[in-house]
Amino acid sequence: MTDATAAEPETVSFGYEEVTPEEKTERVGAVFSSVAKSYDRMNDAMSAGMHRLWKDRFVRRVKPRESETILDMAGGTGDIAFRMARHGAAITVSDINQDMLDVGIERAEKQGIQGLTWSRQNAEELTFGDKTFNAYTIAFGIRNVTRIDKALAEAHRVLKPGGRFFVLEFSTTEWPGFAQAYDFYSHKIVPQLGQMIAGDADSYRYLIESIRRFPKMREFEGMIRSAGFRHTKVEPILGGAVAIHSGWKI
Repeated sequence: MTDATAAEPETVSFGYEEVTPEEKTERVGAVFSSVAKSYDRMNDAMSAGMHRLWKDRFVRRVKPRESETILDMAGGTGDIAFRMARHGAAITVSDINQDMLDVGIERAEKQGIQGLTWSRQNAEELTFGDKTFNAYTIAFGIRNVTRIDKALAEAHRVLKPGGRFFVLEFSTTEWPGFAQAYDFYSHKIVPQLGQMIAGDADSYRYLIESIRRFPKMREFEGMIRSAGFRHTKVEPILGGAVAIHSGWKI
């Protein structure tokens, strides 16, 4: 398990900058408040709609079942929760950012999706009791957490024995040639799309930089194991540009 007594880092990464943990939490909050209303449109634009396929694949791996309880952390606008709710699972959608949750609640009302529980939560300090959920999911959110080791420890704590842990996150593609093209697209094109669609190039510049600073697939898998999860697995997509990570609480 992660050593809870380890000294707090003096600085953490905010994109390519080094800032205090408190400043990162505040600045990430500002980023997502800025992009909340355009978040889903930008996802479509940035990925040419492929994020929908990735999320479908992710939910198939989770295998949500009727009557089980699932915590969808950093669930904001509801994309993952809506997919899982169709299978009859009881979903709690949590996010540290209320603006993102508000967008998700509005979307659920428009789509007639009922039965979801919405809860503002910090992934590093969840208010849920021990052994509460059958599964924990987090899609494109773990890299924005200030202290990833704390978030992983909390995920392990709130899962029941036999509970499933799943992460969908951007990573570093290992395909020769594609990596260079992807890097150019990410750093040059995505901020321009952010300016055109969301009126905010800086927030999307940060989001791309945060991908580059996120641990590589095998390193992150090691962090998941260190949090106490077993039978960990990594499933690369597009050579690792996106990856599905999973583990079990035994």
